[in-house]
Amino acid sequence: MQPDLNEMMRNVQKMQQAMEKLQGELAATVVEGSAGGGAVKISCTGELEFQSVKVQADTVDVSDIETLEDLILTAIKDACEKAKNLGRDKMGRSINSSGIQLPPGFGF
Repeated sequence: MQPDLNEMMRNVQKMQQAMEKLQGELAATVVEGSAGGGAVKISCTGELEFQSVKVQADTVDVSDIETLEDLILTAIKDACEKAKNLGRDKMGRSINSSGIQLPPGFGF
């Protein structure tokens, strides 16, 4: 049996609309990564556009810059991981709620 090309095109259009909506939501959502018990905080959007870096004053020790660098890097990685998880979760909900059937192996 031949696949219904019209139905496939409708599904592609639904998916495209869902993706556009998702991109807008990710751009508007801010996540925060932190390290050192909140001594360093990094904020970024769900699209990994970084917004801010906050460092508590008592975290800065000029004789131990390496620790501060490690804390900043850890906070960046935490923010990135949260943004990726946000995107993955929103994508799964968007696909599942749209009723679009994805091929095997493409599920969220």
